[in-house]
Amino acid sequence: MKVFTVLIVDDVPDNIDVLRNVIAPLQCKMSVATSAERALVILEQLIPDLILLDVMMPGMSGFDLCRLLRQDPRFKDIPIIFVTGRTDDISQGFAAGGNDYITKPINADEVVARVQHHQERHALLQQLRNLNNDLEERVRLRTAELVAVNKQLREEINERRYMQDRLKYLADHDFVSRTHNRTALESYVVELISQSSDSFTSAYYFSIDLARFRVVNESCGLIAGDELLSEAAELISLVAGRAAFVARLSGDSFALVYPSPELATIRTIAEQLHREFEHFTFTWDERQFDVGATIAVVEIDESITSFDQVLMMADEAMYDAKRSGGQVVRFFTDMQTESSRQPIRQNWALRLIDALKYDHFRVYFQQICPLDSAQSELRLEALVRLYAPEQDKILFPDTFLFAAERYQLIADIDRWMIRQVCQFLQQHPNIKRQIGYVALNLSATTLRDQHLVAYIRDTLEQFQIPSRMLCFEVTETEQIIHVSKTSSILEQIQQLGCSIAIDDFGSGYSSFSYLRDFPFDHIKIDGMFAREVEHSEASLAMVQSILDVAAKLDKPCVVEFVENEALAQRFKSMGIAWGQGYHFHKPEPLTEANLERCLTRISSCTSDQ
Repeated sequence: MKVFTVLIVDDVPDNIDVLRNVIAPLQCKMSVATSAERALVILEQLIPDLILLDVMMPGMSGFDLCRLLRQDPRFKDIPIIFVTGRTDDISQGFAAGGNDYITKPINADEVVARVQHHQERHALLQQLRNLNNDLEERVRLRTAELVAVNKQLREEINERRYMQDRLKYLADHDFVSRTHNRTALESYVVELISQSSDSFTSAYYFSIDLARFRVVNESCGLIAGDELLSEAAELISLVAGRAAFVARLSGDSFALVYPSPELATIRTIAEQLHREFEHFTFTWDERQFDVGATIAVVEIDESITSFDQVLMMADEAMYDAKRSGGQVVRFFTDMQTESSRQPIRQNWALRLIDALKYDHFRVYFQQICPLDSAQSELRLEALVRLYAPEQDKILFPDTFLFAAERYQLIADIDRWMIRQVCQFLQQHPNIKRQIGYVALNLSATTLRDQHLVAYIRDTLEQFQIPSRMLCFEVTETEQIIHVSKTSSILEQIQQLGCSIAIDDFGSGYSSFSYLRDFPFDHIKIDGMFAREVEHSEASLAMVQSILDVAAKLDKPCVVEFVENEALAQRFKSMGIAWGQGYHFHKPEPLTEANLERCLTRISSCTSDQ
């Protein structure tokens, strides 16, 4: 029998050594690659039975390698297990074509359990192939003896049928919870929504998130976590009954599909599930853990067109439930009828995807004005807005950016803004000559994109825009400050010739050391202090401290939310160079006419001097 072969792909040799030592007792043949590119070379010579794939690697990431392999017929059926330390990577891994995941730091029991699962599957497949070949040869040679060996053949056919059934079970089920897996769930939902209109029957999709799975898993170990999942799956199946389709979606998330048009029945099941989990206690090593659950329910009616749409709606309902405190039942239809939530309950994932596809976003701008001298050039900040065609109105960022971040579309919006601003400047050369720079916001997610710098460089070259004309504003958040690659990416952007500003400084996780350690060219003082500086000694002292440090670092400051002349004069007397706010200019669409008016005002003020 062919030895089970495992390919380990990780750019950290220590991680490779750990994985090799853990699975060594399983008698696997192991090959290793320290990069995705090296893995591709190895795969031309060796087709493994299992790939353990690290997510974050220099050059090509694990996700990119997985997608590439799934496009090649030779590798499309090879099981791929992602090795990651971030829970955010799990859903991306399944979307890229992964079969499973292992969390970092490495847990030996977890690794062994998953590798053994695929060993069993591989062994069964190999046995099935051998048996099929054997049977075909025997049938050919023993046709004349068919009567004599008929009983033996029946036994062998039954054995083959058992193996086929077992393989199908392994392909459609989660081996931990013994419920269906995500693949089987998707097939079931697709079959439901593919019903003809004449025979269509509504069903309801339940998303069930366990509340304290991570506490059990991390404090008692993987075996305890698996036992909790098994008991939770059994509880869900008992409450829902035989008519329900139960699946483990990922991690501590289960899904339940119940084919019934009766909303009252569904509400009864949801409430009973909630009560059962509210009173459910998991016991391990004489310790007891209360395990609650948050439940989101979505109706699968004739308006549903895809499995992804169901997941997005359930995710939105789940997010709303957890914002309300968690461990409750939330129906998506109930959210739609709440007038207070009406502006944001419109399937933001699909709306934002359509907005990017059909250019529903709009670029607005606001001037950045000098406080201590006449303005000789126009500086401005580009601001994103969203046009809602069904309402025929413009939506502000606080309405949709939360969804853009949750559905990982914020980086696409940031790229759209960069391209739109550069294209506008190219199309209006007379205005471009009079603009000092345009400030654009970059999110923490965008700064994790390893291709960001190349995109900025290529866009500047395509539209022939001098790099000095772009200033990228980065809000000081914990996600940015604690990402080790952030400083390097900002330095690369500076090397292109663009400038960097730290936005809303003083509002979040700031430390003055960040001004020294990160390559910022400008500091934008958070508008919260601007509003309170006349009434709060603490805010005044905070602003003065920022100014003192900025002066020693030779970094000019911009103060936000300057709303009247008194504030403007106050900040001018403190030595702040630039101001931004309604006192100077209210945001308006980025058009040639609007910019011409601003330039005319600047010219008029300069001549008056």
